[in-house]
Amino acid sequence: MRALFWVGLVVLILGVLAFFVPFPQQETHGVEIGDAQVGVQTESRQKLPPVVGAVMCVVGGVMMIASRRK
Repeated sequence: MRALFWVGLVVLILGVLAFFVPFPQQETHGVEIGDAQVGVQTESRQKLPPVVGAVMCVVGGVMMIASRRK
């Protein structure tokens, strides 16, 4: 049952971090004409939707509470 507590704690921490830490996302766009190739790589940083962070916090809390019960 201790493992469930630690997994719940990790999920809770990841849920809190989802509110503050943006995740990088890279996209590559290109055109190939014959033997020549022209490409552009864009990078953006976006946060996860707040609903995802809230769900992760709730699930982590429930897992921590469930680990205390026998």
